Formats: sequence, C-alpha cells, structure tokens
Amino acid sequence: MFFVTGASTGIGRAVAEAAARAGHPVFATARRPETLGDPGPGIETLALDVTDPGSIARAVAEAIGRQGRIDVLVNNAGFGQMGTVEDIPMAAWRAEYDVNVFGLLETTKAVLPFMRARRSGYVVNMGSIAGRIAYPFGGAYCSSKFAVEAISDALRLEVEPFGIRVVLIEPGAIRTRFNDRVEREVDPLVHDENSPYHHRYESAFVRFRKESSLGALPAEAVARVVMRAVGKRKPRARYLVTTPAKLFAFAKRFVPDSVLDAAMRSKFR
Repeated sequence: MFFVTGASTGIGRAVAEAAARAGHPVFATARRPETLGDPGPGIETLALDVTDPGSIARAVAEAIGRQGRIDVLVNNAGFGQMGTVEDIPMAAWRAEYDVNVFGLLETTKAVLPFMRARRSGYVVNMGSIAGRIAYPFGGAYCSSKFAVEAISDALRLEVEPFGIRVVLIEPGAIRTRFNDRVEREVDPLVHDENSPYHHRYESAFVRFRKESSLGALPAEAVARVVMRAVGKRKPRARYLVTTPAKLFAFAKRFVPDSVLDAAMRSKFR
C-alpha cells in the first residue's frame, strides 16, 4: 500500500496514479482533501497537514486501520520560498522547514513502527537537485532540500537492518504548479523597495523562470522513477531525474566552487 503526501497535484498526484495503475492500494493525502477531487479507482483520500502532528497521527492510523499496512511512504509535500537569505522573514524560513523538513520527519516517524513490525517497507523522500547545488535567492528552499539529503542518508543506514529501504528522488525542473506558489511567496519581496536587493529581483526571477523550464519533464517522469525504485529489493540510494539535474550533480562534484560561483553570477546577474 502506498501512502503519498502532497498528492493534490504535480508529482504527488502522478505517483499516486502510477501506483494505482500498477494495482497497489493508494492513500493520497493533502492538507485540504477537497483539492484531491476524484483521484480515480484504487485511490482513497485522506486529510493530512504535515505541519500538524495530530493530523499526521490520525491519517496514518486511518490508513493502517483500513489496509493493515503501509508498504511505501512517499514524502512529497513541500513548497519553495524564494528570496535572499537576508530578506526572507524568519516566519517564512520556519514555514519552509515546517513543511519540507519537519513535516517529512514527523510523517516518517509515524510510519516507521509499522514498517519495522513487518520488517519491510520503502521510505521515498522527494528531494531536489537543489539539495546538491544552491543558487542565489534560493537559500531557504535549497537548504531545506540539503537537510532532506542528510536525513535520508542517516535514516537509510539506521533502518536497513529492519528491512526498510530509504530512497531519495532528486528531480530537476518538472512541469507542475510548483512555480506558481514560488511566485506568490516571493511577490512581497520583489515589490519591497526598501530591500537592498530590490533592483536585482526582477532580472533574477526572469532568469529563474527560464532556468526552471530548461529540460523540464512532466510529473509522470518522476512517478516512473519512483515506481522503478520501489520495485527493486535493493534500490539505489539516489535517483536523479532530468538531464540538467544529472549535469548539475556532475558539476557540483567535479567543478571548483569558484567556477560554479562565476556561472551563478552570470546567470543571475
């Protein structure tokens, strides 16, 4: 049985649908369950707010009560808060981590005891190439995905003796509504003329929109990778999705920081 967070649209929705087509029972969850609509045969819906421990506990308990097990947890819920490190209010930093990091942790901790009792299961964490290489105006989002990288590495080794596999998916640009929320979140900063970075925002976000469409794939491409990973007894620790993501990962590993910095300066003016 698949338990997918952030499944109302985009990658989460695509994973839920792919799992259902493969014949797996699926619980698709979202903070507002009405956004899930009619997800189709084989998919049940649940309300789950990853920033609310009570909501997580209720959703996991209901799924276990109905199916008796959770075989695959897909931690997909997340959003991007863009802006300079200095400009982003601390409340927005906390909101970023509440969803992308602490929500992932809380959901995983709720599910692990059931997987451990069965001595089997997969935890699939939705990371990003932004968890390997940071870019200007992306400090909050990138750092949250760097954290997901570290959590996944530690957890993978900790739960392996219990038969639980941890997989990190690292997409590049994916054609979803993700950027719509990014632009809503950053809009107040873009129009704040008191910001010392005000004159840089417009050109930087023109570039961001262009970069975020470079080599972009549909959400179904990520879903295919997830299904391939959980179909293996010993999946890889990491799966990069999109050609640009693979190139960026290679560059981060082998290209000096000074050269990467120069490239970022050029891209973001």
